[in-house]
Amino acid sequence: MTRFQTKTTFQTKTTGITQDDFADMVAERVERALAHYDEAINGPTMVSVGKIAGSIASAVTLLSPKHQRAIDAIHADLPGLAQKFVRALAAEAARRGEAGTAGADNLSSALLADAETPLPLPQSDDLESMLIEDWAGRVAGSTYLEENLRIARSTLHRWQRRGDVIALRKGGRKHVFPLAQFVDGRPVAGISDVLELIGNPRLAWLWLTRPAAHLDGRIPIDLLRRDQAEEVVEAARAFAPG
Repeated sequence: MTRFQTKTTFQTKTTGITQDDFADMVAERVERALAHYDEAINGPTMVSVGKIAGSIASAVTLLSPKHQRAIDAIHADLPGLAQKFVRALAAEAARRGEAGTAGADNLSSALLADAETPLPLPQSDDLESMLIEDWAGRVAGSTYLEENLRIARSTLHRWQRRGDVIALRKGGRKHVFPLAQFVDGRPVAGISDVLELIGNPRLAWLWLTRPAAHLDGRIPIDLLRRDQAEEVVEAARAFAPG
């Protein structure tokens, strides 16, 4: 497969599969590539490497265009950075294995403590002065959603009026919609509850896409995409002012 064909396939697939399915697809292809490259590598390791590659690829697609361009600018350094990441990952895995159950408990306690003191979120006024793509990740207007996700404009506007979907104002009266909130052409369950609790759409989306203290440092939108709405809504209720 040529470089052009790979890119075209990716652009087509992103309009028809979820982020999780995309990660699984990348993982499967990496596993097959490893099997051809090194016959000595064992099966479980191939699966782990595939999951790492799939998770990274999926995460990169959700980065803002600004951050994607930043990665492009250091492509010559990526092999070295990747080696450092893999060595750090292996060292952490080995440390946890040697620590055993007690070590795992201590690690969990430390992570919980860190999660209780997350970095503060920017205020609404700060977000107004930032480009949406620089903090919200990939967004699109109603034309893109209609052509690629098969979401009719009338349906999108109805969702927006009901508060079932997060719409971010861009410019005068134009709104764009973060793509990560959609799965199978619909906003994921829990979006409307979070928006109602937090109120401001920008702050709501910012909270959804950052590690949350009340979720042990997990990212709310990732949990919503895995049908864990109840836990996310409770965390949003604890986060919301008043």
